[in-house]
Amino acid sequence: MTLDPLPKYRFLVTLDPGDAYLPSAQALLLPLVASGAFQEVTGLGAQLEVTSYPEGGRNDSVHQLPLRHSWNRIVLKRGVVRDPGLWAWYQAGLGDSLGARRDGAVIVLGPDGIPGAAWAFHGGLAAKWSGPDLHAEQNAVAVESLELAHEGLTKVLQDPAANPLSPLNRRR
Repeated sequence: MTLDPLPKYRFLVTLDPGDAYLPSAQALLLPLVASGAFQEVTGLGAQLEVTSYPEGGRNDSVHQLPLRHSWNRIVLKRGVVRDPGLWAWYQAGLGDSLGARRDGAVIVLGPDGIPGAAWAFHGGLAAKWSGPDLHAEQNAVAVESLELAHEGLTKVLQDPAANPLSPLNRRR
């Protein structure tokens, strides 16, 4: 096991099938979201809102008290493809936001292709879809993006021995 930093260009994004509350016609469209590869993932993060509280009679410092915790939106970007996956997921949330929630994970692969780090998100909702910027003078791929509002991240794959995707654990 090496302690070298993981490359940021090798990653996977997995999306679980739609929630059971989704109408069956829409649930059939949702598995298509996982069919495409993503070229960029941003927004893995969180922040804690803190308020300053000066204590009377104490002039050398100010207390920092936590208020609330929030999660950043995860932004997935990929080249526009012919399947309606990302658009269908976003559209499903317009009619039934509870039923259009999905769990998923962002998995960073090591140079050997084995998962090295992963973050699972919970209760993801397609909150914003953006179509491609089109420009007739540029020879570039048309890119769409989807912002996911979610209810939390969990760091997984911290212990390589406990990694269910590890070749050592696939045989068990």
